[in-house]
Amino acid sequence: QGQLVESGGGLVQAGGSLRLSCIASGRTFSSKSMAWFRQAPGKEREFVAGISWSGQTTSYADSVKGRFNISRDSAKNTVDLQMDRLKLEDTAVYYCAAVSDGQNWYSIRPVDYGYWGQGTQVTVSS
Repeated sequence: QGQLVESGGGLVQAGGSLRLSCIASGRTFSSKSMAWFRQAPGKEREFVAGISWSGQTTSYADSVKGRFNISRDSAKNTVDLQMDRLKLEDTAVYYCAAVSDGQNWYSIRPVDYGYWGQGTQVTVSS
């Protein structure tokens, strides 16, 4: 069993920054690819950023590339998402996730992830 808990969400003005953190407990996730997803009201949950088990490979949605940075500290069992130059369209609930047991790589499909946090709200105001 394992749990993921996000923190760091809040209200920020457009152009500002937030840093989201995801801390795992109950087990180590150091061998799992992980990702951040987000979901805005009335929209599908969408992939934001992914990171390999080693932290050496990352990928980003085109909408956030160059503005967001995903990182991890396997020893601390944490995954962070640094969000800079936030835009109104970044408003969403942000979730961290780890791939299902037995899967070796991250994907953009939520169905491939077996572990999810409860989400943290990010609201960007004008």
